[in-house]
Amino acid sequence: MAAPSPASSPASTPAPVHPVDEVPPVRQLAAFGLQHVLAMYAGAVAVPLIVGGAMRLPPADLAYLITADLLVCGVATLIQCVGVRRFGARLPIMQGCTFAAGSPMVLIGTEGGGLPAIYGSVIVAGLAIMLLAPVFGRLLRFFPPLVTGTVILIIGVSLLPVAGNWAAGGVGSEDFGAPANLGLAAFVLLVVLGVQRFAPVFLSRIAVLVGIGVGLAVAVPFGFTDFGGVGDADWLGISTPFHFGAPVFQVSAIVSMLVVAVVTMTETTGDLLAVGEMTGRRVEPRSLADGLRADGFSTVLGGVFNTFPYTAYAQNVGLVGMTRVRSRWVVATAGGILVLLGLLPKLGAVVAAIPAPVLGGAGLVMFGTVAASGLRTLARVDFRGNHNLTVVAVSVAVGMLPVGVPTVYDRFPVGFQTVMDSGISAGCLTAIALNLLFNHLPGKTGTVPGEAVAPGEGGVGRSPSQDDGQ
Repeated sequence: MAAPSPASSPASTPAPVHPVDEVPPVRQLAAFGLQHVLAMYAGAVAVPLIVGGAMRLPPADLAYLITADLLVCGVATLIQCVGVRRFGARLPIMQGCTFAAGSPMVLIGTEGGGLPAIYGSVIVAGLAIMLLAPVFGRLLRFFPPLVTGTVILIIGVSLLPVAGNWAAGGVGSEDFGAPANLGLAAFVLLVVLGVQRFAPVFLSRIAVLVGIGVGLAVAVPFGFTDFGGVGDADWLGISTPFHFGAPVFQVSAIVSMLVVAVVTMTETTGDLLAVGEMTGRRVEPRSLADGLRADGFSTVLGGVFNTFPYTAYAQNVGLVGMTRVRSRWVVATAGGILVLLGLLPKLGAVVAAIPAPVLGGAGLVMFGTVAASGLRTLARVDFRGNHNLTVVAVSVAVGMLPVGVPTVYDRFPVGFQTVMDSGISAGCLTAIALNLLFNHLPGKTGTVPGEAVAPGEGGVGRSPSQDDGQ
């Protein structure tokens, strides 16, 4: 019998490529990438608008903040997805300005420090994140499925009010809650669901993009949007370092921004773990540290190029889970599109003209997908004969408190508000603490009264191999 040819030898079979590392065709890269950009654009420009508006900056400066933000968003996303040495988790993660920094930056900017004091504190916070990244990487053992599932659930549920506000017309709009706005959002939602259910595979994976496109086509003739800003926008805009002056390093501003740094690291950890669950690529201590280090470096870039701290964007985590497109090169393409939008303000003005209800209809699906992914992770956790149900219940309650009652912590110190006003960080810290309390600290043995335990199962002393979240 003839020997097998080298081509048929098992040794010559190429190793399978993980879905995270697959490179789709260019046509799909562009469509999938644009879908990610549209999913996060409204959130990406919100922080510059909030901070600039509170400081009463002129329109030209506001426009500059937005284009600078889009540019650094794109660069930060490329670093996170592609990876440069020990910077970047190499997962499909979109980067954008963190909302956790909004209130502290408004206080810094309006109480005499101005933009230079904001940027000085942002640079120091970014350096601190890079230094603390390995420490957070070693804390990964405190994020078992019980904690990660709870955090992912909180991320998704805490984002739903954002989609609801978009669907109603956007916070502050004159026609907020108008039936026409909610009708448009419902129409987009139905289009997304219909495409997912009945369209061919490729179209079903860009259901959000199709829904936004169809929604925009309906919105224009009915007067939901205005493209007048496109004509006023410049064709080319380049952000230069320290455009608003050299950074100023104020101790009080730096301290408040360091608190924000801890919050954003906690949120990014939750997002990275969520994406790891969705893509089937488990996040290890080293990859977590690399992802956080990229956050820190991007935040330093933000301080230099006239923008703000950066973190992983949860809405795009939901898009990964919904479309099941797991390639990091898709999100890297989205980063490249953001760079173009930052360099070409006229393109950014076109995207900005998409009405909020259109984004709201798509957001309801995406953010709900994140919450459902958390429930899927929690399905692996054993809730019999232990206190795991209490851990989930209290963590979700604490995480939802500032979402349902935004003013609940208004009488507390600013540092406390910075941590607890973010439902994601509040819920995450609570889940970690309660998991340690009930599942790691020595205590009573036995079962929870009224709960049956299967043979061989105990309370807090079971083997971690049972995957019960301990």
